[in-house]
Amino acid sequence: MADYFKRFVHSEVSGSIVLLACTIIALVWANSPWAESYQHMLHIKAGISVGGHVFTLSLHHWVNDGLMVVFFFVVGLEIKRELVVGRLSSLDRAILPVTAAVGGMVVPALLYYALNHGGPAAAGWGVPMATDIAFALGLLAVFGKRVPIGLKVFLMALAIADDLGAVAVIAIYYTEKINVTALIVAAVLLVVLAGFIKARINRVGLLAMLIVAFWAAVLVSGIHATIAGILVALLVPVKSSIEPDEFMGALRTSLDELETGTDLTRDSMIEESAQLAAIDRVWTAGERMYPSGLALEHYLHPAQAFFVLPLFALFNAGVTLTGDVGAVLATREALGVIVGLFLGKQLGVFGFTWLAVKSGRAHLPEGVTFGHVWGVSALAGIGFTMSLFVSDLAFKAPELLAGAKLGILVASLLSGTWGAILLWRLLPRKAA
Repeated sequence: MADYFKRFVHSEVSGSIVLLACTIIALVWANSPWAESYQHMLHIKAGISVGGHVFTLSLHHWVNDGLMVVFFFVVGLEIKRELVVGRLSSLDRAILPVTAAVGGMVVPALLYYALNHGGPAAAGWGVPMATDIAFALGLLAVFGKRVPIGLKVFLMALAIADDLGAVAVIAIYYTEKINVTALIVAAVLLVVLAGFIKARINRVGLLAMLIVAFWAAVLVSGIHATIAGILVALLVPVKSSIEPDEFMGALRTSLDELETGTDLTRDSMIEESAQLAAIDRVWTAGERMYPSGLALEHYLHPAQAFFVLPLFALFNAGVTLTGDVGAVLATREALGVIVGLFLGKQLGVFGFTWLAVKSGRAHLPEGVTFGHVWGVSALAGIGFTMSLFVSDLAFKAPELLAGAKLGILVASLLSGTWGAILLWRLLPRKAA
């Protein structure tokens, strides 16, 4: 698990650099002499034709409603892993990060709502609830071995619990009119898919067709299509399908056959059916021992970190800064996002963590102080990816969306800078 965690953090750090680069490109492009080409790119139509029926979406929608399904699928895998075998799998282990995540969602939402209650931007209360795990972990990793491992684990578990809350808000609050027929079709397809996975029917083409059909049904149903990624992920096993004793027994038997039989070479295994059968049993045992959920996380993290999220940033972070930027930042929606992310996250994450520890219901991880928690609570204000995503669902008016997105960028910059300053001052000077 330790090696897996290191690989995970490394991919988040590397991916955050690409994500930041694409964010800068989008901002520069949207405010350059070539801004018209940026807007044109967002609205290019692309689609498929089946039996005379044409289905098209803009590139912006393909990224947000299509590619982001991969992001939410990986988020779903992470959530299930943490709930089943990870840091959220028991009450004792989950209470601190979950309590911190609840505070980090409720307080920012309340602060935003207090500033926007009764106004046209009131629906955006879900925007400052999110934490961008890629940027937050990336900044924390800058401090290297000065960071206690317990603090990294706390931030990761907090961000995953936060993602779970954000997904629930998207599914419940930001769902428009429901198409009942499409929802029933989606439910039937999900049940069929669950049956296939439980029966270990591993025909990739068939499973892919079912998943695409399920995504399309969810898209038509009115529920945001990315929820399809979460629901499919929750069906994927995150535990081995065989017991370790059975796995070791299969390995010993097969290896004994290979060692005592004809000398094994790269050519002999093709001619000797017994050798090939023994190798096949080793392969099958390993495949059943390695949980599908972990395998998919391993293979999809690079695609998510280096392709999906950078493209999302490129298509969503291009806020036009023409006119009076100060006036835009002074709007209620922008102020609500900035106050919610920058101040609300610190009050919520730190405050709820302090209450949980002082009440005796939880304890800080080894080597972690409340000062460290304060630094991490500031990093939690980097909303970016999920905040941009929710803002697109919350606001239809272009001026409200622009204000919210500018608020997200400013709040994320402030939170990242302040969190880095706090951690630089409060983390031990020597390796933890």
